[in-house]
Amino acid sequence: MDLSYPADAEAFRTEIRSWLAENLPDGWMAAVDRGETFEMSSDERKAFNEEWPKRLYAGGWICATWPVEYGGKGLTTMQGVVLSEEFARAKAPLRADFFGDTLVGPTLLQWGTEEQKREFLPKILSGQMRWCQGFSEPNSGSDLASLKTTAVLDGDEWVINGQKVWTTGGHHADYCFLLTRTDPDGPKHKGISYLLVPMRQPGVEVRGIVQPDGTAEFCEVFFTDARCPKDNVVGGVNNGWKVANSTLAFERGMSATTGYRRFEEEYKLMVAVAQENGAIDDPLVRQRLMEYYTKIQILRVNGLRSLSATLAGSKDLGVAALGATNKMFWSEMHKAAMELALDIHGASSMLVDTGSGAGSWPGTAREKRREGYPVSAMMSAFFFSRSETIWGGTSQIQRNIVGERVLGLPKEPQTA
Repeated sequence: MDLSYPADAEAFRTEIRSWLAENLPDGWMAAVDRGETFEMSSDERKAFNEEWPKRLYAGGWICATWPVEYGGKGLTTMQGVVLSEEFARAKAPLRADFFGDTLVGPTLLQWGTEEQKREFLPKILSGQMRWCQGFSEPNSGSDLASLKTTAVLDGDEWVINGQKVWTTGGHHADYCFLLTRTDPDGPKHKGISYLLVPMRQPGVEVRGIVQPDGTAEFCEVFFTDARCPKDNVVGGVNNGWKVANSTLAFERGMSATTGYRRFEEEYKLMVAVAQENGAIDDPLVRQRLMEYYTKIQILRVNGLRSLSATLAGSKDLGVAALGATNKMFWSEMHKAAMELALDIHGASSMLVDTGSGAGSWPGTAREKRREGYPVSAMMSAFFFSRSETIWGGTSQIQRNIVGERVLGLPKEPQTA
């Protein structure tokens, strides 16, 4: 594995750094260089959130690795990696619509017809169209292939009936990339299709699932004779399982060389608090901190392994397994790390303003929390870490995938 980047990639890195320095608010990069988060008032944050996507679009940085003919810059894989790394280093948002540009967009590039690409990709790039993911159902989460939502062809349209759950951002979405059963008589993995369904139509009802902090980002979506065009099938009728696995691969592989950074930031915050309150004198705390640091470095190196294999076009089974193993590895690592954070803070974990750097914990949506919700940013990160072993494929399912598809172990017995 070669850890050095080629000269042209480093030249591109300089270009990205210059653009960021010119376009981010004054003082942003200085704060990053000091290891701090740039602070903004609520009004400044609102203005930034409105202006920043426009700057990204004007600069061509949204979906920059997409082909030029579909609105991208046609960046190489290596340039795309450098772009992600520099935005991560600067703590600058890169995505306009996560579901659009990171999941369904790349899926369309791989599986979509030319008409689908021309119809949807420009609107994803420009921010005209927002998306949500319609995979999980009340009784089909980990066993997704058992889904019950149906689509029946009626002339030139699919008629859809069923329910989806944990649909993030469903109340804002214009379209849903939906897994639905189109062949009720075929094997469960082979009777599923991947449809692009308009959300703003009769027959689609979205209900927010209110969380303890008062937010309702997750939604239930009910389809009652909802419709979408016949040609909105991606990858062919009854081929949705393969297409969906491509989407999940994009989700898990998007941060191969940058995902470790947020954990490094949390590690530094833990060390600072432990030094401040004396917890660092406990040999067990020091051991657990070093275990976390070691695993972060393993995650970093595995990301580089994935990148090296991708650039080399490797089909090695061990490398192919990294997507499943890395997700399981980092989510369980982070769950244990946030338990360590509680132990370091002790009883003060329960205070809203607990700990040094309490407002700097990465990976939390603290600006979305209801005003007055009694939890610190650190505790919010702890709660969020509990969910990470579930979304995107539970640890139990990831172990089955590795055991059956990589190690060739017998399949898990199925209940009658």
